Amino acid sequence: MKTRPELTQEDCERIAAAALAEARRNRWIVAIAILDDGGHPLYLVRMDGATPANAEIALAKGRTAAVSRRSSGAWEQRVKDGRLSMLRMPGILPVQGGVPIVVDGACVGGVGVSGVQSHEDEQIAQAGIDALLKQ
Repeated sequence: MKTRPELTQEDCERIAAAALAEARRNRWIVAIAILDDGGHPLYLVRMDGATPANAEIALAKGRTAAVSRRSSGAWEQRVKDGRLSMLRMPGILPVQGGVPIVVDGACVGGVGVSGVQSHEDEQIAQAGIDALLKQ
């Protein structure tokens, strides 16, 4: 039987703290969602001023990354490259800002961010993941 790592509450708090620090450092107002490998929410923070839509979009971006095991930006690039059929993929939001969390070669979840430019959302998500992986 295989064993694999999984996210703990402490891991989620570490990811969220680093992601929030990155957002605050840049004066960006966002929502940050952390999901398990099945796309189920583990942690959600909506900064003061972030909209309810930001929270929903962050969840969708994070779910995309977690269940597909690739960034939501990779899906966006496929659409930009002309693969419009990707728009019909179930449960996939092809908008940059969702990043899978990969530990020891296994995807354990995803982080989704929404509220600023999509590449900035991804920057925030990656800062959170980097903090987890550097522990």
